[in-house]
Amino acid sequence: MSLPGPWLGGSPAAPLIPPISPHRHLLLGGQRGHVAALDWQTKSLLCEINVMETVTDITWLHTETMFAVAQRRWLYVYDNQGVELNCLKRFNGVLRMEFLPYHFLLATASETGFLQYLDISVGKEVATICTRGGRLGVMGQNPANAIVHLGHSNGTVTLWSPNVKEPLVRMLCHQGGVRAVAVDSSGTYMATSGLDRKLRVYDLRAYQPLQSLVLPVGAGHLSFSQRGLLAAACGDVVQLGLPCALTPPVSQPYLSHTLPRAAHSLRFCPFEDVLGVGHGSGFTSLLVPGAGQANFDALENNPFRSQKQRQEWEVKALLEKIPSELITLDPGQLGRVDAITMEQKHQERVERLGFDPQAKPAFQPRRKLKGRSSAGSLLRRKKKVANEEQRVRPSAPEREPKAAPRAQRPALDRFKK
Repeated sequence: MSLPGPWLGGSPAAPLIPPISPHRHLLLGGQRGHVAALDWQTKSLLCEINVMETVTDITWLHTETMFAVAQRRWLYVYDNQGVELNCLKRFNGVLRMEFLPYHFLLATASETGFLQYLDISVGKEVATICTRGGRLGVMGQNPANAIVHLGHSNGTVTLWSPNVKEPLVRMLCHQGGVRAVAVDSSGTYMATSGLDRKLRVYDLRAYQPLQSLVLPVGAGHLSFSQRGLLAAACGDVVQLGLPCALTPPVSQPYLSHTLPRAAHSLRFCPFEDVLGVGHGSGFTSLLVPGAGQANFDALENNPFRSQKQRQEWEVKALLEKIPSELITLDPGQLGRVDAITMEQKHQERVERLGFDPQAKPAFQPRRKLKGRSSAGSLLRRKKKVANEEQRVRPSAPEREPKAAPRAQRPALDRFKK
């Protein structure tokens, strides 16, 4: 399935960027300013506009009613009718974008080396980080923990969180510049490609390389499917079945498709065995058996939801939005029990206050009248309370008597039950 020429707009050589929403809507952006949104199954057009500027990247937001377009100067937000909703002039020179659905954050990487986060639910800029890594043209996200992966020209890949101004992890992946980064849906494996024409798969749990493959032409774009299938765009050739952690090492892909012109982006369609590829002559859909997840959670992502269901889901998602302060490298860290023992906490509290607030005060007998508060009477009452506390205190368990040796037992004991 490929779209005809009238949908493209601009020059036939304009590269297209095909992000696909979690449902059935496709968003196309041309280099010369053409933007189109449509239902990729029924081919019904939602909107088609020309922004009259260079489009560097484009992505859906939390629903198919809004999308963001990174234009030559600033970042714009449009609705599904093509109406401009907002112009964000603080986000200038944006080259790549990634949307974090559970946090309602739009992460952008600029040509000046800045990584910025925008909370679209309130329209507030959450963080601006200077990566000091030069032009940021390679970007990806980890769907499991919402960590942003950036590729740099010195061959390193850095992992970022909006709460820390320094990279959480810095990995040396290639001898040349990094061209593409992709992370699988489980957040366990990361695939990278560089100018050294190598494709490598890393285990993010140990940050160690698992597999490596040298390609005839370096891969410029990578994408993981929902079931862990890796696709790479090498010039005008799309290769499928490349080495992945779930498959044994291979020397060559099992499926290749030649495009009319060089590929500029690719993305797997969720819950479908379809790979969308944007290239210099338009957009092409490739059938990839076994790529999509057959079963879906209707409460999480329902491809067949109605408008009423979408509105209810949007309200629920806003109420359950995860704050950006909780984005960490290890998402399970927030649910762990504090390992400090109660004795250590109590000792720290005693040192901080100067006294033990849980200590039981010594028993002081109440003064009685008519000569009953003599020294002897007070002493007897104190001894009585001390004896009662000692009686209540649990005593050590009594030891059982040891059995007599077999040689000393009477002979008739063997018949006793």
